[in-house]
Amino acid sequence: MTLIQKLAVAYAFLFFGVVAIGYIPAFNDADGNLFGLFSLQWYDDLLHAFSGVWALAAAFISHRQAVFYFKLFGSVYLFDGVLGLITGSGCLDAGIFINGFRSLNDIEFPARFFANLPHIVIGGFAVYVGFWLAKRIHDHFATA
Repeated sequence: MTLIQKLAVAYAFLFFGVVAIGYIPAFNDADGNLFGLFSLQWYDDLLHAFSGVWALAAAFISHRQAVFYFKLFGSVYLFDGVLGLITGSGCLDAGIFINGFRSLNDIEFPARFFANLPHIVIGGFAVYVGFWLAKRIHDHFATA
């Protein structure tokens, strides 16, 4: 298994953890928001679980599929985080289509920043892995 494939397995566990942690009462506030910031719905859990299953499948299929996962997944998640930071609404939960552009009076910048930071970091690192790291490492165990 190559480094990129191992990172895909790590991403799978990260996403399975995100789904699981949402069901632990200690991490949710009185309104049901994860860490007091994220209002996660069933479709968010489904998206996170799918992201984990996709990462795990890509890791076990091949090095090339793991690289493809990081390129596509990372680009989409990074875009969602940046869009959410700028507009207050993301695209993965269809928020940009439902809520449109939200003003800073609606969602203040610190809350907007921390609510979108996970997608920016996770997506940004995935883009780094898929587009930069994958080209710069030479792994003797890489398969087609």
